[in-house]
Amino acid sequence: PGTISAQGAKGAVSADGSEDPGRVQINKAFMGFMTHTGFAHGGNGYEGMAFLIDQFKNTGLADPGQRDHQLNLKDMATEYALFYKKYKSEQKVLGNTAYEKIPGVNHPVFKGKSVNFDPREDYIREFYEKQGFYNLFLDYYHELVQALYKTGVSANVYCVNVDALIAVSLLKIFWSEFMSDQLKAHELETAAFTLFLYARMIG
Repeated sequence: PGTISAQGAKGAVSADGSEDPGRVQINKAFMGFMTHTGFAHGGNGYEGMAFLIDQFKNTGLADPGQRDHQLNLKDMATEYALFYKKYKSEQKVLGNTAYEKIPGVNHPVFKGKSVNFDPREDYIREFYEKQGFYNLFLDYYHELVQALYKTGVSANVYCVNVDALIAVSLLKIFWSEFMSDQLKAHELETAAFTLFLYARMIG
């Protein structure tokens, strides 16, 4: 297994002693999973949540599920892409290779093509379209990966990954509660991480 969480489960079971299947205890696999899953490898949906909140909290957005939102997402994405291009260039000059990456875009597996897609996100996006669902935040992410390419930040069009999908889905559900201060940003970030954690545990 390539993912860190799966390596933890495998390592814990491998350390169990005898290879007799009857002696392997599932609780050790769960322990290995838990010790190898955290914010470093917990999906970056929680970072995507913080990123989206920062982009939209001062826009006056009332309902991210309405298509007539009156926001120019293309311009917003281009503005951010230009900001990020400058930031990335400055960090490279300083020799900082650990500069902040944009959460929810690109993937170590789904890359290398002129236009890249995460099949999981692609599937859900098509499902949304068939059902007539609209999510402004998901729309923004797709404008953003185009803007990153057009401004020269990326050599190709990054995929919008499944972590972004977690963030946009939860933020759409809880946007009105966040804007009315019933939910805090850190609670939404924790929710995104927890959703990832449950899904990863089942997997």
